[in-house]
Amino acid sequence: MDLTKATLSSLREMLDKKEISAVELADEYFSNIEKNDGEINSFITVSKEYAHNAAKKAQEQINAGKATALTGIPLAVKDNICTEGVKTTCSSKMLGNFVPPYDATVIERLKAQNAVILGKTSLDEFAMGGSNQTSAFAKTKNPFDKSCVPGGSSGGSAAAVSASFAPAALGSDTGGSIRQPASFCGVTGLKPTYGRVSRYGLVAFASSLDQIGPIGTNARDCGTVLNAI
Repeated sequence: MDLTKATLSSLREMLDKKEISAVELADEYFSNIEKNDGEINSFITVSKEYAHNAAKKAQEQINAGKATALTGIPLAVKDNICTEGVKTTCSSKMLGNFVPPYDATVIERLKAQNAVILGKTSLDEFAMGGSNQTSAFAKTKNPFDKSCVPGGSSGGSAAAVSASFAPAALGSDTGGSIRQPASFCGVTGLKPTYGRVSRYGLVAFASSLDQIGPIGTNARDCGTVLNAI
């Protein structure tokens, strides 16, 4: 089977049964990204070494029988969510070389489950837009029709899940920025209730409206990620 098209629950089962290792699973997605993201432009930064280190730690937890829902599971993260040691550009040249010295709370919680972050996805600059065409670095295309936009501002995350570059991703939603691109790209997106998920470490657009939330291939996968964050 094509592992990059599997659901989170299927990947969890395969990892726990040792049918594939966490490093091998990450590499399946990296291979797909390397082959096909040149046409889609969903990622700004692909963090292979960072992900491999996380996958090795995850495998230790799996081998010890201590895996949780996202242990060893590859994920993509919108590039306005701070990741310690990995660039967070907000798709703006102003932050083109910004490497945060800390993790957003949602990243801390993903790391607590030993999830594997594959990289940072494109967005409309500073999350202001609905097409993903205002990115300074990666103007994302819709995987279903490359002449069309993927929606925005979380267009990179939605396209990455739609194109099987990641089984799920984090986006941020102020006025539709998870839900609209998820709809455009044929995946599932969820804006959590205000206050359900910490905004700490999210580069703000409108703080009283911003929410970090999941994008996945189905509602159950979104729920799994929401539970973690």
